[in-house]
Amino acid sequence: MSFEITVLGSSSALPSYKKFPSAHVVNMHERFFLIDCGEGTQIRIRQYKIKASKINHIFISHLHGDHFFGIFGLISSFNLLGRKNDLHIYSPGDLEKMVYTVIKKAELNFNLFFHRIKTNRKTVIYETKSIKISCFPLNHRIETYGYLFEEKQKEKNIRKEAISKYKLSIPDILKIKRGENHTTPEGKTIQNKDLTLPPPKARSYAYCSDTAYYPEIIPYIKGVDLLYHEATFTEDMKETAEKTMHSTAAQAAKIAKEANAGQLITGHFSSRYKNYDILLNEAKNIFENTVIAEDGLKITIPVKQIR
Repeated sequence: MSFEITVLGSSSALPSYKKFPSAHVVNMHERFFLIDCGEGTQIRIRQYKIKASKINHIFISHLHGDHFFGIFGLISSFNLLGRKNDLHIYSPGDLEKMVYTVIKKAELNFNLFFHRIKTNRKTVIYETKSIKISCFPLNHRIETYGYLFEEKQKEKNIRKEAISKYKLSIPDILKIKRGENHTTPEGKTIQNKDLTLPPPKARSYAYCSDTAYYPEIIPYIKGVDLLYHEATFTEDMKETAEKTMHSTAAQAAKIAKEANAGQLITGHFSSRYKNYDILLNEAKNIFENTVIAEDGLKITIPVKQIR
């Protein structure tokens, strides 16, 4: 099953020729989710050959322009392309009013559903049989949320040879997959571990956009396979980071380390930095498995077996 993250935009407030404002696409099991929608997002969707028609859910972290100004053009283009599928938008604040001020509701060929986020804890906002998406509060100048994308843990796999050896029925198999032992007609107990193989480990991705250093989020993202965390400044600009309620590269790395993340992506760098090596090195000194967010970066979270 696919689990891939594509960075569409990695810049902070000011876009440039090479770097657009914040936007990520998450492909989970061939279901596509857009996180943030900075200016130019629809251009990147086309450039990187994202299946736009499969984007049915958009998650906005907060209502600063570099995180949502692209949504007006994206919705308009969806309409011009003849979209019929419903589109769900999750966001703090009154984004619905803003959108309908620019785009008249009656002109749309598809249904728009707005989901107002308001919570002070980790909260599930979307769920299917195989995946779960939660939001959690960040610490920024306005109401801001991070998002956690998680696979649900699959049941154990039955050893094929066990089915014939013990003449397992469908009800037997279902019980064993849930973790129960099996008792034969002769009264012998067969341990579950001898009947099953462990399933792949459930994978996860966390997106933490604009936020001051905020260790309170660590319990929400503990053990995440891949973490995106903003790193607008270097440590020598720590006072500026505190004043603007952003994070430094070192602080992003501390969060990744404390959360025991598998890998860290840092981005949303201030335009003052022309070379990102200083930001990368600062983070890697604390958390080695760090990469820089660049427009077009794709990272696949691999399947791993439970040990």
